[in-house]
Amino acid sequence: MIKSLTDLAPRAQYSLLEELTPDPQSRKDGVDHEPREVFSGHFVPVNPKPLEAPEYIFHSKPLFRELGFDDALAENPEFMRMFSGDLSQLPLPLRKQGWACGYALSIFGTEYYQQCPFQTGNGYGDGRAISIFEGLLGGRRWEMQLKGGGPTPYCRGADGRAVLRSSVREFLAQEHMHALGVPTSRSLSLYVSLKEKVRRPWFSAGSTSRDPDIYVLDPAAITTRVASSFIRVGQLELFGRRARKNEHAKAGEELEKIVSHLIAREYPELLSGEITAQINPLAQSFLDRLTTLVANWIRVGYCQGNFNSDNCAAGGFTLDYGPFGFCEAYHPNFQPWTGGGQHFAFMNQPLAAERNFGMFCLALTPLLASQPEALGELDSIRKSFPLMMQKKLAAMWSAKLGLKALDVELFKELELLMRQTPVDYTIFFRELSQVPESIEPLTKSFYRAVEAHERERWSKWFASWMALVTQGGSRAEISARMKAVNPKYSLREWFLVPAYQQAALGNYELVRELAEVMNAPYAEQSKAIEEKYYRLRPVELFERAGVSHMSCSS
Repeated sequence: MIKSLTDLAPRAQYSLLEELTPDPQSRKDGVDHEPREVFSGHFVPVNPKPLEAPEYIFHSKPLFRELGFDDALAENPEFMRMFSGDLSQLPLPLRKQGWACGYALSIFGTEYYQQCPFQTGNGYGDGRAISIFEGLLGGRRWEMQLKGGGPTPYCRGADGRAVLRSSVREFLAQEHMHALGVPTSRSLSLYVSLKEKVRRPWFSAGSTSRDPDIYVLDPAAITTRVASSFIRVGQLELFGRRARKNEHAKAGEELEKIVSHLIAREYPELLSGEITAQINPLAQSFLDRLTTLVANWIRVGYCQGNFNSDNCAAGGFTLDYGPFGFCEAYHPNFQPWTGGGQHFAFMNQPLAAERNFGMFCLALTPLLASQPEALGELDSIRKSFPLMMQKKLAAMWSAKLGLKALDVELFKELELLMRQTPVDYTIFFRELSQVPESIEPLTKSFYRAVEAHERERWSKWFASWMALVTQGGSRAEISARMKAVNPKYSLREWFLVPAYQQAALGNYELVRELAEVMNAPYAEQSKAIEEKYYRLRPVELFERAGVSHMSCSS
């Protein structure tokens, strides 16, 4: 059991810092907080900016158990210092500097360069995310990263901070997704400053505006997210672009190093022989993970909102919870982010993932430049994405509906009915998982009363579904299988709003209650919890800015 930083220190193994190349223009003292171009190297050593007067809000008890951490550690003063950004007093071999990484930006398969202050793409990367630990815990390699740890060279002029609002959202969402069985980064701890506030654009109370209409002062906070690595598709793109363009003498070598490091961290089973022999198996493995991930997103009603390549983890898990949302009143174009457009909408996520996979493959091509056959195979793998995605989605929908195989016409009719009624996505499938005698229990998920002709269509669909589903076993067996994939509870934005509002006033009880409820999303919980969290969104909260949609989570 790890009860102190002295216990943690021997577990440190900084493979990224030891195997990859630092920016040759970086400062040895880690005081590197102003925007600047980073032309080469895989990371920049940088000191986090500690929170002023940090206070404990919450930690993930499930993750602490996985890591072998004593729960009391979360409120230990030295642990709080480290994970609120003060690395100055760490025992060796823990390092007193963190690191930030650059990456490229592509949006829906189009490369962009002008989003950095220098309009070259050399200033885009971890602007407020600073990794501070890598090591072996619980038999696995983990990296720990402060979200809101202060500015880095990639901060593009911003303050590098995260506000309490976005930190609460990210903390709860990561652990909820893990409990849902969706591959994801994890949440370790959440601390807020009792003194430091930062100014952000946001929405006035009751606003329906699509754009922020006021500025607010919010408490600064740091949540520590944990993952096997934080290598993004955009990171590989950056080095792939530089290698394609021969931007400097070591561009090809840097690409090879980052790809080798990715394989070691995320796909160690592929480590064998020359790097060129590992490229296509890597692409095939990432294809499998990415399609599985997106099918899981749709299964639980999750919409990433902003699925650029820099928000796509190369390890195939959910990363970067910014303007995310869980679908309530079903619509294929559900999109919580006002800047995202339909290309990142709920049911367009498979296509967005395909574009990111295309950029992943493109980044690898310089490593196979002298092997035309291998390049052709890589292109075939890229082109196989739609078929693989279709298979994963068909299997997912079959499981949600309790069927052995997907009946396409039955599904199409259901999707149309869900749009036209409309229904609450989570509640509908959970009620269907009861395998009821009639459609009556399903109406609990309807956001409006249905007319006679609509009820007739629903009844007809229900009869067709019942005839198919009951071929799969007893009702009890079918119900148990369906409940295992159709959660009862989802992290709705209108649950989050009062939680972070109360937290800003120093009351953390609702944050803690939400964490407990959302960490058991498939369970039948108490009657009081069901009445509070298993219900339709109130009508007055539809189209409410900061609830139905947001322009920025920070």
